[in-house]
Amino acid sequence: MRKTNTNLTILIILFVISIVIANVVGARTITTGLHLGGIELALSGGAITYAVTFLCTDIIGEIWGKETAKGAVKYGFIGQLFATACIIITGWFPATDAVMDGAYNTLLGQNWVFVTGSLCAYYASQSWDVAVFHRIRDWYIKKYGSTHGGRWIWNNCSTMTSQILDTVIYATISFGLGLGWIWTPAGRADLLGIMIGQYLLKAGLALLDTPFFYFFTRKAREQ
Repeated sequence: MRKTNTNLTILIILFVISIVIANVVGARTITTGLHLGGIELALSGGAITYAVTFLCTDIIGEIWGKETAKGAVKYGFIGQLFATACIIITGWFPATDAVMDGAYNTLLGQNWVFVTGSLCAYYASQSWDVAVFHRIRDWYIKKYGSTHGGRWIWNNCSTMTSQILDTVIYATISFGLGLGWIWTPAGRADLLGIMIGQYLLKAGLALLDTPFFYFFTRKAREQ
């Protein structure tokens, strides 16, 4: 991917859209059919889409630099706030169709809880991702004189560690506190299951996105 304003705009758009969609579908819990002991592993519907955001910031950071990646994180935060405001304001107006209104409330009625969890997790994990990505990258360049042969290290280390923060914070606030899972033994087991399930998925996606990271940054100048 060439270092152009058009490509940067496309990446930021994909980044923001992925975050907003993750918030909308975040309340849907997906079963994996897998178990760890007596704990069923599950994941939030937003986990799949949200994983795309880390690939976007890694590409932006590799080609355009740390400050630009931090800027993308700020744009994503603003996008989440705007989408949440739109959903809440729309819900204030009376509906003409009770069935459709019920479906709207079912899908988005708890949106504020999941957005609160998402905003907290987002700020912590994305900030960590950008910081670790560039700290490891800068260290590698200082030691070896270039980025050659090392991109997979900061790509995977930054994403896989930041996903721990994202998973624990989001699941605790959204499901643990928002849905009250943390207050019962069965709920805590479900909460642990969704944390493990989400992280395993995210860690797997982090590994799978490495070829895409290399592909999109292949034209980046070796430093």
